[in-house]
Amino acid sequence: MRIDIISVAPGLLESPFNHSIIKRAKEKGLAEIKIHDLREYGLGNYKQIDDTQFGGGAGMVMMIEPIANCIKKLQSERTYDEVIYMTPDAKTLNQSTANTLSLKENIVILTGHYKGVDQRIRDKYITKEISIGDYVLTGGELAAAVLVDAVVRLIPGVIGDEQSALTDSFQDNLLSPPVYTRPSEFEGMKVPDVLLSGNFPKIDDWRSDQAYKRTEEIRPDLLEDKTS
Repeated sequence: MRIDIISVAPGLLESPFNHSIIKRAKEKGLAEIKIHDLREYGLGNYKQIDDTQFGGGAGMVMMIEPIANCIKKLQSERTYDEVIYMTPDAKTLNQSTANTLSLKENIVILTGHYKGVDQRIRDKYITKEISIGDYVLTGGELAAAVLVDAVVRLIPGVIGDEQSALTDSFQDNLLSPPVYTRPSEFEGMKVPDVLLSGNFPKIDDWRSDQAYKRTEEIRPDLLEDKTS
């Protein structure tokens, strides 16, 4: 998979993509991540990328020409499955979306700044808009990092134990059950006997039951989605 990220502040993305699972995915050749500095496409001697709003109002707007020129250059080099805009006024990222995107070959991610991008960019070039929550960040770089991490870890071969990703929270609209490791007893707190029994059908039943109970208690909305 190749992911191209268009950013006003590319330095914010250096650390997230050079550690842990994302780093290993890159080293294995399973994910290629390229960050493009939008200012390289800026206008005039000062490489302008933003301007005041038509109609007045506080805050600057990312201009159409630099973004369009960057996207068109990328699209001249390869075909992209999605051109994604990270913005708080979009549908919230969920596991289903991450699963779908992990099957794509080439993706562009545009990170927003200021008051956002000229609407015409969204109308003409963007194929999918994603939010990571109902709050506003300084820019879309951290949101893009969250999306990339959620997607890349699902690519076959990235995680050593692929079954682990398939049993994560939200894969079946359920939260994960409690997990335990050694020691089996700590300060009077014991691991549930069923997990030590070696009876794997019973363990599976216990985990399914616990996942449902946790979801019902913490995120009942997920159960409503499951039945709708």
